[in-house]
Amino acid sequence: MALSISAVVLLAIIVILLCRKSGLKAGHAAICVLLGFYLASSTVAPTLHQLTKSVTAMIGGIKF
Repeated sequence: MALSISAVVLLAIIVILLCRKSGLKAGHAAICVLLGFYLASSTVAPTLHQLTKSVTAMIGGIKF
């Protein structure tokens, strides 16, 4: 659960920065949010969830 909240906060910060610095318009950001909601309720959602878990596990396993 904490990972999901962290990912949401990170993605929200990225969208805010893109809106301010790179010229992403609020309408485009809203469409991206809607796409996220529709993806979450689609049949692709379990695959995306597993991919996210695998990538975060891989990043967490990196030793510096």
